[in-house]
Amino acid sequence: MNDLRVAPTVGIAGCLLYLVALAVPYALVETTSAVGAYYGSGALTPLVPATFAIIGVIVFAAGREGRSDPSVVAGAGLVLGLFLVGLSLVWAVTVPESLVLGLTESTLMEYHRWVVVVAAVPVPLGATWFANALDLL
Repeated sequence: MNDLRVAPTVGIAGCLLYLVALAVPYALVETTSAVGAYYGSGALTPLVPATFAIIGVIVFAAGREGRSDPSVVAGAGLVLGLFLVGLSLVWAVTVPESLVLGLTESTLMEYHRWVVVVAAVPVPLGATWFANALDLL
């Protein structure tokens, strides 16, 4: 297994997984304004980390394909991933429980904010794996 290709691919997959996790409420909740209120109700919106996830896809792909310095990519990916997890956790903790339970009858939405946090975890793991494969750690 080529860790120098697989590790950034894990980072890319983590970024895409995060974006998919953010899109799930639009399929489960009937009104998009309720989803907007859900995302806007915490201390910060998870759409800011979503921007980091989009940038992360580009960063990891550039490192995997050798278009950027791999050590810079590993460091940038790690920072982006830690911000992704941290900001998502802040949002998940500060969303009012009453708002989450009022969105839909689906129990999936009850756990959605924690799924978003877990979906962010592969990003720093992929960056750490990439840094380890480069003998930076």
